[in-house]
Amino acid sequence: MKIIDTISELENQLQGYRHKGETIGLVPTMGALHQGHASLVERCVADNKISIVSLFVNPTQFNNKEDLKHYPRTPEKDHELLERLGVDYVFSPSVEEMYPEEDQRVFDFGQLDKVMEGEFRPGHFNGVAQIVSKLFDIVKPDNAYFGEKDFQQLAIVKDMVRQLQMPVNIIGMPIVRESSGLAMSSRNQRLSEEQKKNASEVYKVLNESKLMIDKFIPYELINYVSESINKVSGLKVEYFQIVDGDNLQPVTSWSDSDYIVGCIALFCGEVRLIDNIRYK
Repeated sequence: MKIIDTISELENQLQGYRHKGETIGLVPTMGALHQGHASLVERCVADNKISIVSLFVNPTQFNNKEDLKHYPRTPEKDHELLERLGVDYVFSPSVEEMYPEEDQRVFDFGQLDKVMEGEFRPGHFNGVAQIVSKLFDIVKPDNAYFGEKDFQQLAIVKDMVRQLQMPVNIIGMPIVRESSGLAMSSRNQRLSEEQKKNASEVYKVLNESKLMIDKFIPYELINYVSESINKVSGLKVEYFQIVDGDNLQPVTSWSDSDYIVGCIALFCGEVRLIDNIRYK
């Protein structure tokens, strides 16, 4: 496994593989890797001749400077895990390497980025599109892998690829959960054991809510889920929305779409967590 920190070196390394027509896979990450990331990496290694994982905490997607400051960074542990998983290249650039000058591009995602995360984290998805498009330009992967925990991000990346006509196949991978049901996240490292126990109630409530779609219309189920989670010590729901899984717009009836997903963001103490569940 080679660890590379400059764009020019990575491009030089990959040039020969492209000429040979070797498949290249990319897993973009912000580091602090866990088993959720490992599932993406394993698939990437299995699918492609050459596998690349980027480790870069991207400042342009943080609308909260404190969140950026406290985001966990564990490069040595990350490198050990990736070596065990058989990764060929790790790309760990500096902020200056990725942004030698300010990226002033503004993307238009229509309504995709106006709801949920977009509403509560203004500018977040524009920053995601900036960094992911840069990585795709540098690596030129055949396949790129993203977790479905970041459900809205996955939709944004797919739309960005469509808009920019990038020849990359975007592959979404299922949420990986701890034994308690808590969705794996780098941010979980900031939770105490007590907080993890409380946060695991989120998935229990979401699972219970799947059994209630015959009794409740979406609006009523939103209230039920939000109220149930807010009763748990230390948890505070920021939003819970039930949306069409393709266009991310809220549904008012279960007959509005054949693909319906519930997406939640909440605070456990000072740590912000997200999760989702498919209803249809």
